Amino acid sequence: MNKTEQILSAIPGNPFIGLQKADELWQTYKSGNRATPTVVTESAEPLALVTYDALICGGTLGILLGAALAQKGWNVALLERGNLRGRDQEWNISRRELETFVEMDLLTREELQSAIATQYNPARVSFNGGKDLWVEDILNIGVDPVYLLETLKQKFLTNGGTLLEQTPFRDAIVHPNGTTIQTGNPEHPTLTARLLIDAMGHFSPIVQQARQGKTPDAVCMVVGTCATGYDQNNTGDLIASFTPIKNQCQYFWEAFPARDGRTTYLFTYLDADPSRPSLETLFEDYLALLPDYQKVSLEQLNFIRALFGFFPCYKDSPLQYPWNRTLPVGDSSGSQSPLSFGGFGAMVRHLQRLTNGIDEALKADLLDSKSLSKLQPYQPNLSVTWLFQKSMSVGVNQTLPPNKINEVLSTIFEDMEALGDDVLRPFLQDVVQFPALARTMLRTSTRHPTLVASILPQVGIGSVASWMRHFINLGKYSVLNTMEQTVDSKQSSDKKQYAADRWRDALKYGSGSDYR
Repeated sequence: MNKTEQILSAIPGNPFIGLQKADELWQTYKSGNRATPTVVTESAEPLALVTYDALICGGTLGILLGAALAQKGWNVALLERGNLRGRDQEWNISRRELETFVEMDLLTREELQSAIATQYNPARVSFNGGKDLWVEDILNIGVDPVYLLETLKQKFLTNGGTLLEQTPFRDAIVHPNGTTIQTGNPEHPTLTARLLIDAMGHFSPIVQQARQGKTPDAVCMVVGTCATGYDQNNTGDLIASFTPIKNQCQYFWEAFPARDGRTTYLFTYLDADPSRPSLETLFEDYLALLPDYQKVSLEQLNFIRALFGFFPCYKDSPLQYPWNRTLPVGDSSGSQSPLSFGGFGAMVRHLQRLTNGIDEALKADLLDSKSLSKLQPYQPNLSVTWLFQKSMSVGVNQTLPPNKINEVLSTIFEDMEALGDDVLRPFLQDVVQFPALARTMLRTSTRHPTLVASILPQVGIGSVASWMRHFINLGKYSVLNTMEQTVDSKQSSDKKQYAADRWRDALKYGSGSDYR
């Protein structure tokens, strides 16, 4: 029995079993032997009766959107394969982003405060051999998912929403006037809705059908735990690295104070090559390195929870479904950057935009695939981050100096710090803006030209050329967004208004101008 099995098997619920299942799924991605399901089909026959305006599959994050749409008066149903309950581990976010719930009247100020389980300052950015950077008020709020989801669930029900727990999605048929959804609940085997919203995440069967078994362009692997027994638990790490390249991977770490202990993650960026390590292997490295990272022995820790997963990323994201009356949101759409895990933070960031867009689409009955694709547009500020992800990973056959990635990141982050908070802080919150990026690239290339030149062989000319196109588009979107603010957006029809509003949203979010 290795250290991973020994520790995880002793945690209530035996998460080692879940780790093995996650590894089985990861193996299908590496081998390329994933079966492509067919869960969405089309029919030319119209439905005689359509019950709901919108049906959301996936309740954990779908309840955020469900509560918002029900509040606007739409008849919404929410499907959850289990019971709708948040996990025990907090979701970390920045307070400014959390304000979205108050602005949208989804939470009162008092409820928002009750949703906050932990709060800490400062947080560190650190790379092996470089200078430690300390920042405040970034991802320093730990939200209690149990309280948040229960509060939103009750508001959803109060506003007329229909919650169907223990009701897994099976398949869907798209008709000219609605969608038929088959479920695994014998009490509610068939449901109908004008719009099907997929919030089932990275591994949604609808996503799998749309992707047609395509190999991910990159993967983020994550393992970690929440434990008590740490000597110090009043600061956090946003991203830290203290080791050179190991197993063709650069290991990065995060750490956050939690309500019932301290959460630590090890994560790395890689591709889905068959030679890549398993999650269990990564967990073994995590446990071997954790004592060095946190200056603590494993024996003095009491492990409460184990955390693990892998997150596939695709360059053709956000994903746009080819079928009418279907819309991916959250991790299903891949609307996070390849540097981010996605999840709660990405959903909150786009919540107001998606709520308003779906509201307008339902009002104008613009539920064809072309119209709905405007809700998940090309965003150059996400696309430019692919080069950063590439520079933080190592190819299976690449040979790099052991501390190369740490040196590059340390230099770039020190340059961003020198340029000020308006450059550093948005990037740490997964928001890339043209002025900040241009200033950083100019400073780094003029002060460290040799370092910049050494990155080119690592990432490849093709990646640089692709990045340049997205970088130019980021600049265009930034200029157009500024110009658009001075233009009267009132249109002569609902259809034109919808198109104009989606274009404004695309410019705002695609330029990173939604950052507050």
